[in-house]
Amino acid sequence: MSGIRLDRITGSNFSYQHLPFDRFLDDMVDLGRERVELWGIAPHLHVPHVSAEEARGIRRRLAERGLAVQCLTPEQVIYPVNVASPVPWLRASSIAMFRRAAELCGELGSPMLFLTPGRGFEDEPTDAAWRRSVDAIGEIAAYAATLGLECVLEPLQRVESNLVNDAATLARMLDEIDAPNLGAALDTVAMAVAGDTVDDYFDALGDRIRHVHLVDGTPAGHLAWGDGDLPLGEILAALARRGYDGFATFELFGDGTYAFDPRPALEQCLAAVERELAARSAA
Repeated sequence: MSGIRLDRITGSNFSYQHLPFDRFLDDMVDLGRERVELWGIAPHLHVPHVSAEEARGIRRRLAERGLAVQCLTPEQVIYPVNVASPVPWLRASSIAMFRRAAELCGELGSPMLFLTPGRGFEDEPTDAAWRRSVDAIGEIAAYAATLGLECVLEPLQRVESNLVNDAATLARMLDEIDAPNLGAALDTVAMAVAGDTVDDYFDALGDRIRHVHLVDGTPAGHLAWGDGDLPLGEILAALARRGYDGFATFELFGDGTYAFDPRPALEQCLAAVERELAARSAA
């Protein structure tokens, strides 16, 4: 049966940035995860400062616990990383960071690199920033392809980007880039904030949807399931109906308090998904 399964939900270090990396790894083992999405956050894995040797060491620490990396998601919204910037040095350094992230995917054994569109200045023509974003993401995806990697591009909320905020615009950008190894990420909060639905995403993008960030919201917030008001059961049912059986990640940020002790929020999410899946199986 298609649809998200518990064993296809990755562990992640979102909200673990104030705890040791080994604490995150041990929690993922305890929570029964087999694959993880790694957020490229300092001090765990800040892309500009991780050597190949250090990345291989991280991979060994994962393997010792029976874990593997499914996706590398460099920090690219809050940090000074912006592939669509009109400032030449910032755009160039951002592209270089993603090229380095692609190389680290190889060292980590990750098959997927996670991308976002960046943003232009608010008072410049959108077309100029759009072209910079298309060109930069195309360059990154092409380099990733030489390394055998898949990439996914995620829409952002309007407060995060003035370029790609919904499924239709994401489809337009993917069409312009036209890279076989570049797919789409569906984030349930970004989806809800834009007024989209799972069906809107699949109508626009079809089988190009290759990763899901499964989070609650009001509709914003990136909350643990049950802390917001998004319809988890409907979302899971729609993903199953549209044939999605890939990986999903709980990208938990909230108001920052999850970072005091992230594990209970993850446990809450896993329990919520398990209840919804059980209810659907019993129906």
